[in-house]
Amino acid sequence: MFFILINRKIVLSLRTFLKYFDNQHFPIMSKKKVLFVTQELNPYTEISMLSDLARRIPHFAAEEGFELRVLMPKFGIINERRHRLHEVVRLSGMNIIVDDEDYPLIIKVASLPGARLQVYFLDNEEFFKRKAVFVDDEKVDFIDNQERLVFFCKGIMETVKKFGWSPDIVHLHGQITSLIPLYMKKAYKNDPVFQDAKIIYSVYNNELGHSFDSKFLNIAAINDLEVEDLDVYKDDGGINLDLGAIKFADGIISGNESSNEIVTKYGLDLEMPIVTYDDDIDASAKATVEFYKTILEE
Repeated sequence: MFFILINRKIVLSLRTFLKYFDNQHFPIMSKKKVLFVTQELNPYTEISMLSDLARRIPHFAAEEGFELRVLMPKFGIINERRHRLHEVVRLSGMNIIVDDEDYPLIIKVASLPGARLQVYFLDNEEFFKRKAVFVDDEKVDFIDNQERLVFFCKGIMETVKKFGWSPDIVHLHGQITSLIPLYMKKAYKNDPVFQDAKIIYSVYNNELGHSFDSKFLNIAAINDLEVEDLDVYKDDGGINLDLGAIKFADGIISGNESSNEIVTKYGLDLEMPIVTYDDDIDASAKATVEFYKTILEE
């Protein structure tokens, strides 16, 4: 019998309920997890297509039932007091090795205004304290941008491991995230946290890597990677961060009009699903969330 009569009320037997309503009858749908890593995010950084889109996608993804964790660099231009950042002690304290040097990784967190989401910031005094992002007052690239990129990408990998939280999708925005696809597929390929995750890379035609040299390939070869594993980032004698990231992705998205051509080209060449640019921010964000569903079905 399924029901027990107690005090003239019909009560469903818990044991029978669990036996009957098992996954064969009614599958329990757990929320799909999205690790959302971005170079910029409104309101923390200057308004741009990247920062605006990175702000809208989590909103629509959460509405569709996705569970998200948002991570970004804690650039010195971000006002900690205004945005109420505070350190997450249980996640901080790791040292990230870059080019044989140890750099402490500090994790801070803040609530995203107008959303029930927290944003985690990766910080290091040497790399991110300066009141600029990638160029100085003379618009010259910082000479340590290569090291900053490696620090951030490796820091992301180690932070997510410390979360103990396995994403179904890893969505990456901006070239500072461009080593993460390689690290997931190569350097951390045996780590159960990342094994089943699908990688989506959004292209914005940034120029972070145009001043990089061959040293980048050496310092980016973390863990057991060989320098040759970084060959996918070579292009016409220089470094092409987007190209390397795309080759390890499961899907690519055009984040602005100027990136449509490269996304379409590599989507066709690599037979990879793509989303092209839409100048309506909300339409683009909604299309991205639908793309999540498509990628998960493959």
